[in-house]
Amino acid sequence: MNDTAAVTPQDIRTYQVENPKLRARDLADKLGISKAQLVAAHVGQTATRIAAHPDGLIPAAEKLGEVMALTRVDACVHEKVGQYGNYHPGQHAAMTLTEDIDLRIFPSHWVHAFALETPSEQGPRRSLQIFDAAGDAVHKIHLREASRHKDWLEIVTDLAVADQSTDFVAAPRAPVEAAKSNPDKVDILREEWAKLTDTHQFLRLCSKLRMNRLGAYRIAGAPYVRQLEPAAADAMLTAVRDAGIEVMIFVGNRGCIQIHTGPIGKLHPMGPWQNVMDPGFNLHLRLDKVAEVWAVDKPTQRGPAVSVEAFDAMGGLIFQVFGVGKEGRNSRADWERIVAALPTRDFAPA
Repeated sequence: MNDTAAVTPQDIRTYQVENPKLRARDLADKLGISKAQLVAAHVGQTATRIAAHPDGLIPAAEKLGEVMALTRVDACVHEKVGQYGNYHPGQHAAMTLTEDIDLRIFPSHWVHAFALETPSEQGPRRSLQIFDAAGDAVHKIHLREASRHKDWLEIVTDLAVADQSTDFVAAPRAPVEAAKSNPDKVDILREEWAKLTDTHQFLRLCSKLRMNRLGAYRIAGAPYVRQLEPAAADAMLTAVRDAGIEVMIFVGNRGCIQIHTGPIGKLHPMGPWQNVMDPGFNLHLRLDKVAEVWAVDKPTQRGPAVSVEAFDAMGGLIFQVFGVGKEGRNSRADWERIVAALPTRDFAPA
């Protein structure tokens, strides 16, 4: 079923009943529909349409107490347990920043949202789920046993919108931007790169030179970047665990970037997945979808910001990892030693 308009809400519900063991994401893929269309089919039963804008949704999430925040891209899922708070609104970019839940939010991509409540043997499973215009998941908030379930109904009632239809019309999905370089400007790129004082200046530099992140990495060369073997993604996680240092792990899509600051404890590989399984933090990484890995060095006023960054075969960013530079929790020197030891990619002669 690839014509999403031809898949009715009743078709979706029937298929789900007939395939009870399929995970929601896999079920949507089988039907050729977005996850949001799958959820919308259950509006009036286990789902309620709610206002998607973070200015209303995040303050509501703060009332839920301890929850699990989830942000994902196709190859990586980032999960953090904690409480929402310290929300800073913004027309183009917003943020919420607590010790455990650290998000950068891009409100224009928070287009559709639902409150879900499904029965289970352990009691109702509740979540707030946000999607972009194409129906792809932007961010999810899952209640836990310790959450304030007594406030759930009031929060859903307050956020509910007038439109409670089961239909879902998806906008065309924007393609991932492939690597975009401008070799004629490589000298300017390198000259301006050396003058950076903040990592946030880098994307503005790329835009000015009509490049993007990956395209710039592919032409910048040493000492700014070093391409690593794809296996370096897994080797990096293992080395961070073994060293016991703290790092910052960024995973983000068009609508949300989620950040973990802390150590990595338990690694649990399973099939193509490498999984960080720590109290309060889980990361699920599809190693077979890691196509390029780069060690990147950007100058800042506080010293070099060294990162390991992974991309998929289409050029989409999977994750970025930095050493922690916070006062009293500075892991930069140990992190730089780990990055320096990661294997450089060997290129066979053509």
